[in-house]
Amino acid sequence: MRISEITLDVLKNYIHVYHDEDDTLLEAILSGATSYIQGYTGLSSDTLDLYDEITIALFVICTELYDNRSYTMNHHQVNPVVKTILGMHAINNL
Repeated sequence: MRISEITLDVLKNYIHVYHDEDDTLLEAILSGATSYIQGYTGLSSDTLDLYDEITIALFVICTELYDNRSYTMNHHQVNPVVKTILGMHAINNL
């Protein structure tokens, strides 16, 4: 599944949300997580769609933002799964 195929309903199913009260929040999370991935990797939205595994990183980021209302783990470290997946495709590293 490609990032461009992720709808609000797909995300809600993934994070087990079965009501509509948080739709506005989830739309903001989905949009923000996608932008974060683009900024982290330096890849365009079209290029992100070439890598199925980036969708997993998107789901992880969205789940953490929804469940914890934060993205970091203990000691302000980036989730290692997200860091690894996005790092594999980052083109803007110095």
